[in-house]
Amino acid sequence: MTTATVIQRKWHTTAEVAEMLGYGLSKTKMLIITGEIRSIKDGRSRRILPRYVDEYVELRARQAEEAAA
Repeated sequence: MTTATVIQRKWHTTAEVAEMLGYGLSKTKMLIITGEIRSIKDGRSRRILPRYVDEYVELRARQAEEAAA
């Protein structure tokens, strides 16, 4: 019996994050430019760690909850 190893991605591209969040690429790029979603410069590319996406989602959820209160 062979066991398959699943390799989890360590970071995401801007396009992948846009798809995950259901946003357009332009909006996602703007969120990165403004620092609302943190990112890492890797050569000429931007990469977003999974925890940075989680931080953004948590922030938006907290803001929505506060606005509803």
